[in-house]
Amino acid sequence: MAVFYPPNTVSQPTVTETPFESAQWEGVNDKQLENLQIYESDVASWEPTLEKAINSIVSIKAQCVRSFDTETSGTYTATGFVVDAEAGLILSNRHVVNPAPIVAQAIFANYEEVELQPIYRDPVHDFGFFRFNPSKLRFMQPESIRLTPHKAKVGMEIRVVGNDAGEKLSILAGTLARLDRAAPEYGVGEYNDFNTFYLQAASGTSGGSSGSPVLDIYGDAVALNAGGSSRAASSFYLPLNRIVRALDLVRREQPVPRGTIQAEFEHLPYDELRRLGLNMSIESRMRETFPASQGMLAVRAVLPKGPADGSLRSGDIIVAINGQPVVDFVRLEDITDTNVGKDIQLNVCRGSKAYDVRISVQDIEAITPHSYIEVGGGVVNEVSYQIARSYGIPAAGVYVASSGHVLSSANAWRGSVVESIDGTLTPNLERFAAAFGVLHDGSRVPIKYFSLEQPHKQRVAIMNVTTHWHAMRIANRDMLTGQWIFKDLKAPERSPEELMPQTASIGRLPLSLAPADKVWPSLVLLDFHCPYLIDGMKSTQFLGPGLIIDKDRGYIVCDRDTVPIGVGDVYITIAASIVLVGKVDFLHPVYNFAVVKYDPRQIGDTQVESARFHPDFLSGRQKLEQGDPVCIVAVSGDQSPVVRHTRVASRSMVSTKECLPPRFRCINVEGIKLNDQPSCQGGVLCDDEGLIKGLWTGVSSQDSNHKDTTTMTGFDVCILRQTIEALATTGTYPDIRSLDVELWTIRLAAARALGLDPKRIQQIEETGGENRRLLYVLGVLTSETPASKYLHTGDIILEKNGALVYDVNDLGVIHDDKNVELVVLRDGQEISLRIPTTKLDGMETKRVVHWSGALVQEPYRAVQEQVRRLPSEVYVSCTLYGSPANCYGLRPGMWITEVEGHPVTTIDDFISTLEARYVRITVVNKSEVMRVLSLRVDNHYWPPWELVRDPNTPSGWRSVQHI
Repeated sequence: MAVFYPPNTVSQPTVTETPFESAQWEGVNDKQLENLQIYESDVASWEPTLEKAINSIVSIKAQCVRSFDTETSGTYTATGFVVDAEAGLILSNRHVVNPAPIVAQAIFANYEEVELQPIYRDPVHDFGFFRFNPSKLRFMQPESIRLTPHKAKVGMEIRVVGNDAGEKLSILAGTLARLDRAAPEYGVGEYNDFNTFYLQAASGTSGGSSGSPVLDIYGDAVALNAGGSSRAASSFYLPLNRIVRALDLVRREQPVPRGTIQAEFEHLPYDELRRLGLNMSIESRMRETFPASQGMLAVRAVLPKGPADGSLRSGDIIVAINGQPVVDFVRLEDITDTNVGKDIQLNVCRGSKAYDVRISVQDIEAITPHSYIEVGGGVVNEVSYQIARSYGIPAAGVYVASSGHVLSSANAWRGSVVESIDGTLTPNLERFAAAFGVLHDGSRVPIKYFSLEQPHKQRVAIMNVTTHWHAMRIANRDMLTGQWIFKDLKAPERSPEELMPQTASIGRLPLSLAPADKVWPSLVLLDFHCPYLIDGMKSTQFLGPGLIIDKDRGYIVCDRDTVPIGVGDVYITIAASIVLVGKVDFLHPVYNFAVVKYDPRQIGDTQVESARFHPDFLSGRQKLEQGDPVCIVAVSGDQSPVVRHTRVASRSMVSTKECLPPRFRCINVEGIKLNDQPSCQGGVLCDDEGLIKGLWTGVSSQDSNHKDTTTMTGFDVCILRQTIEALATTGTYPDIRSLDVELWTIRLAAARALGLDPKRIQQIEETGGENRRLLYVLGVLTSETPASKYLHTGDIILEKNGALVYDVNDLGVIHDDKNVELVVLRDGQEISLRIPTTKLDGMETKRVVHWSGALVQEPYRAVQEQVRRLPSEVYVSCTLYGSPANCYGLRPGMWITEVEGHPVTTIDDFISTLEARYVRITVVNKSEVMRVLSLRVDNHYWPPWELVRDPNTPSGWRSVQHI
């Protein structure tokens, strides 16, 4: 729990007449903390030193399994070295040991691998310790590398030995140039060390060498490699002074006391100190007492509401603490670490005046989070000292480390601090869990938070409470093993009160907006959030209009740019006043529309209306043609009506590209373009009476760089006819059948060149009217459907069931016929074919399996379009950062074909293998390249579960836990 000191408990500085006379000046000098014993050796070259040291240096492979504090989930490599071979202790950097939950292994020089336990990480400085079981090493016995901080000297020749840039072993040479460099800054919001000196040399280390020992020629470690400059060859090393102390306590399995007054100090040279008001007499005493030091410590920053707030100020010069003169960070931290929970007396110089200040030393672990809560797929933890220091805020509050499904609905992204939920303050994790536990699943509540980028600006947003997709639990770090232990929390449950009717007034539109007044009661706003990136999704939030097609049964139609997949939550805003929770009921597999269902009882007496379609256009007897007048009634970006009278500019086939990753694309349909198209989210095309003749929708695709694009396009309402009629008569959706080919149009001139008989051309010219285009097979969509055995790319389709074919709507979707009779032109010859049609599913994905951080599903239609054949029915749709799947090379777009040498064909085959801990799997990509991966299963952080389609649940889905 984060702890801070309220302002009224902070002591005020006391002005002293004779400053620092009580300081114990006698007998204090630079030599007190130095160990002058220099170990002699007969080693004359680096070769035997390095040969011996290499056996004690390990390559570390780690997975950060959750975003937490300053860290984000992912995989990384680094270095460590053995500092106690008997106890199995390995020293590395804090950012390697990581404050977040991790799973790590060490690989020794002989390629033996052992599991690592992250047992200690310093709250401030960049070091930490792993533990391994020495008995697990069978073929080598590493020796401890001795820590000798006193041996670091300017001009010393060193070697940095480690896993540089991901290599197994690199040896980099350098010469120590500085021993008093300021700690490097890695960026705001990132982990940064402070209140310590760093050593510097030009060894040019890079990623992966973090945690490498900095060795002298005798094989002793004089520093710990920590970072480097990307713009120069400079490398930065952490001194070992405080590490030696921590190692001694960790060996004895004792806590490592760490104190803080929540102030950051910097070491300034005497010329700058004079400008800050340092008295010449004090400078003389300091120079005489500490001749090796060329400066003193000054306060750089003080955190608000911390122990030093109100007592110290930026620019204060520290002269003595508890009567002992202090000029370096080692003495400063030695005093604070040995006085945790006690008061210390600071003698400071502020300008020309001297002050005595008494400050209570706080336990730094009290402001270092050791717990987090998983909520709605996101992670929150208490604001840490690191975050507070980086942004200059109090070390208190609930920090969003990962927004997930729920918090992102309120735009509370990573880097936000939550202050209250539904009016309940959330100063810590305990209060946050309590505030969340009393909410209702499916409700929408206000949340107050601020972004760390602008901490002075509070934000209020509406959060969608949808926790049925993810478990809600708290994780606490086991300080002995480093593992995080989970405990389920009370999650919001769905309340029957949510079904209570709500009534709102639609409101009248001015006459100037006619005919919008007749259409507006049928238009609603849809807000769709998908919890998982499946079915080719790259985004999780979508917004767009919907059209009520049956107010009595609660059916709404929208484009598939607004509701692209079936897994997700749909929020329906009616009359800009009522928000209902709906569910995805139908996804048309060919045309660009989806159907969302809601409970009509929830809207009470709200005067919504079913959309009124023009009967001739709904039946398909008439279509909007080039030059026809039309009125577009649409929804603008601010949800106000857009009305524009215009004309149809053109009709043409809708062109969409195959996407990466594969996802639904609209094909085999004609689109409508308008003159002077308005900027809007979508709507309808109608006449002056408000009768709908067409839909105005967003068509999603990608450009040549695989960047998502949306094009506004009109469609004939006749594409809805079969669906509307089936729902009205049977309450079910119609069967959808297809030839599973992509069609395009071809002009008669091109058909003539391809060998079309002149008599057939004359017949088409006489009966086709203005529509003198034929349909051309652009490609077979899937190789495993019946049509692929009959139709070839380049076929020109002339007849269907004995009638000439001009309209793509006659072939794009076939509702009733299990077989169709076609006459096609192929290689200049007319051929008669009887072709079986393929039944398509109106809710394609029906189950999703999570295993070791991979989301696995049956290959959906868009995937089948992009492969020659299906390797199996086990398709990897997504892998999560920091998971075993992500770490060991399992990538989206792969098929799993074998597990431990046994063929895996179906999802059920795959589920039967989930209990194995170490798995060898065979995978195949869409280019049919086969690989074998060895994956270590982690059921603690990544337990297997399954998501199953269930129309009887409010969301339409049910979660099944397999462990």
